[in-house]
Amino acid sequence: MDSKILYHGSPRKLKGQSLIPKQAHDLENNPDNTHKAVYATDLKELAITMAIICSKGVKSSSLNFNNPQDGPPYGVIYHGKPEQKKVYLYELSPKEFKQSKITHQFYSEKSIKPLKTEVIKIKDYENFFRYANKKEVEKWAEKIPNN
Repeated sequence: MDSKILYHGSPRKLKGQSLIPKQAHDLENNPDNTHKAVYATDLKELAITMAIICSKGVKSSSLNFNNPQDGPPYGVIYHGKPEQKKVYLYELSPKEFKQSKITHQFYSEKSIKPLKTEVIKIKDYENFFRYANKKEVEKWAEKIPNN
């Protein structure tokens, strides 16, 4: 792996020493998004955005891995809004991670101890996400089961 550092964004402060693999869920059932794993990226901006769009108050959202080089916004919030003031960015060694088929996405099925933790103020990164328009919300709703 070429990256020297990977990043994991989370709305929650780590309890204990390590990030624990969790079962991931994906509305489109993409196998690369459904491992029981710790997910990470080599792009700090995507990890920060993931933490924000998964924060308390956000009911549904998506993250754009396709064209991060285009710049922000990287995430779209369909329902809700962030209710917390800060999220957490964890720097990780790439040693235990595998590259998924999705560009900039990595996963580890092992617990991972962060090298460093950074507290991120959501207000400083509001340009990293946007709120969906009505048409996008309607299209997103079609993907949600039992809707």
